[in-house]
Amino acid sequence: MGINIRSKIWLEIEGETVFGSGRRALLDEIDRLGSINKAAKATNISFRKALSYIQSMESRLGTALVLRQAGGRNGGGASLTEDARNLLGKYRRLESGVNELLDRKFSEVFENNNL
Repeated sequence: MGINIRSKIWLEIEGETVFGSGRRALLDEIDRLGSINKAAKATNISFRKALSYIQSMESRLGTALVLRQAGGRNGGGASLTEDARNLLGKYRRLESGVNELLDRKFSEVFENNNL
């Protein structure tokens, strides 16, 4: 049984969470599925919670992240804005960089995964 390291990264503005892995997953699923409702189901949250996450992110960041089209005869839909795509890309780079640093430091401190 070896020791492993885990980390969780989130972004805040004035102490309020703006973005993290759960919200990243939600935006990824909206992009993939083209629907907030389907993305909410795919990430195991309610539609109401997904909408709340989107609204709070957009409010705190001061920019639209999801373009919404109301349902109807042709159905609704959702897509990501360029700002959302930029945020996702930057977050992925940050997450990757932090994980690389953590892995390197972990290997240095816990040689051979032992105490």
